[in-house]
Amino acid sequence: MTSLPFVPDLDDPNTNLVREGWTRLSKIPGGRWAFSKLIGRLAPYSGTINASVEELRDGYALVTLDDRPNVRNHLSCVHAIALVNLAEIAGNAAISYSLPPDARFIVAGISIEYVKKARGTIRAVGTCQESPTSERMEHRISVVMSNGAGEVVARAELRTLVGPKTRRG
Repeated sequence: MTSLPFVPDLDDPNTNLVREGWTRLSKIPGGRWAFSKLIGRLAPYSGTINASVEELRDGYALVTLDDRPNVRNHLSCVHAIALVNLAEIAGNAAISYSLPPDARFIVAGISIEYVKKARGTIRAVGTCQESPTSERMEHRISVVMSNGAGEVVARAELRTLVGPKTRRG
């Protein structure tokens, strides 16, 4: 019987699931794809855009979105709400990787500016300050989304509330 490289315990207060999952999965063949699918399972609505986590470290996430018919609008560009989902994934990945194991977060607000039509593969870079404690406080996360030519297509800011984990049940 083989063991899986990462089986998360959602109730373990001593585990940062995103950090642990990325650390284990990103090193193995197909692991980044598996990690991206895991993120999509943890946040099912956001998972509908099938974004790919490419890079993750403290205070930084790079997430890409392929331009496909199911994320396009009637103007043949990436839909505004698909870009919001992409911003949320990139911002949430950046902050959640940075959190101590006893912390959790929730997005309290999001604003987005659409700069130009988004076509082709979109790269979203989420950046934030590291959160060294689970003290209840609001963090601001910046996400810049660019097309293949490096042109900014959208900018977003997430207001994210961090606080201590509470036991389920």
